[in-house]
Amino acid sequence: MEIKWLEDFVSLAKTNSFSRSAELRHVTQPAFSRRIQSLEAWLGSELIDRSSYPTRLTAAGEVFYEQALALLSQAQEARALLREQRSADHSVLDFAVPHTLSMTFFPRWLKALEKRLGLLRSRLRALNVHDAAMSLTDGGCDLLMCYYHPSQPLQLDAARYEMIVLGSERFSPYSAPTPQKRARFKLPGTPDAPVPYLAYTANAYLGRMTDLLAGDASSRLHLDKVYETDMAEALKAMVLAGHGVAFLPESAVVDSVARGELVDLAPPGKAAAPWHLDMEIRLYRDRLAYTDASNRRELTKRDALEAFWQAVRDQIKG
Repeated sequence: MEIKWLEDFVSLAKTNSFSRSAELRHVTQPAFSRRIQSLEAWLGSELIDRSSYPTRLTAAGEVFYEQALALLSQAQEARALLREQRSADHSVLDFAVPHTLSMTFFPRWLKALEKRLGLLRSRLRALNVHDAAMSLTDGGCDLLMCYYHPSQPLQLDAARYEMIVLGSERFSPYSAPTPQKRARFKLPGTPDAPVPYLAYTANAYLGRMTDLLAGDASSRLHLDKVYETDMAEALKAMVLAGHGVAFLPESAVVDSVARGELVDLAPPGKAAAPWHLDMEIRLYRDRLAYTDASNRRELTKRDALEAFWQAVRDQIKG
């Protein structure tokens, strides 16, 4: 059983709506429904009466609801306790970062920042975008780095969560080259010869960005999905091996493009194809974190965070 199943179930019990809870949990409705079904399968009991509208709990669901609340409360208490013990050095900064950024942009960015601050003590948790944002709001990290696009805004209170734009990330389709250094696959494809398509899973943030591009493209894309994963690095490996076309963030492929191992199918320029977009890379922190610091360890963390945040601001200013 997964904690997120319990959180999904509690949300559904409160909203009585699969669509509303899926929206609040930042997943598609089919994915949300599958997670509720997984919880029911694990328990061996139906929790939701699907014959009525609005949705309501079964008798078993009513019983389990109180247990789910208790289990979540115990898990949160255990997490809070372990966080207090996780490190004796409160100068360590905890980052929550989506998988792709954690392997591409983050290492280079941190190296550049250390030229200003010296060696930084940090801890990184690589998560999906939704879980990374939840880590910040739940107090599980000090800093959140993530992508941002107006079509998929993060529901973070601007009055509480301070933000710095670190840069932008180009997102476009790539193909392996032929021996003649031309793209092995070309868009948009045709109904009779669709392009082999390497896709993100439906609940992946970059998958939603791909759907946005495909929907906005002035020329209809003809794609044949042959592979699916939620990891950009896994898609990149499949593209390099010549299996098809995938949409990838520039920071993940810049070295491969420079070596001639990948071809951008929507290269920058006035005549660029419409299958690309730019996403911001943002850094967030909780303005209220450690505002009531009262002991030496909390003061140490507060001072480290403040010095780091100012250094990031200075870096952006140049």
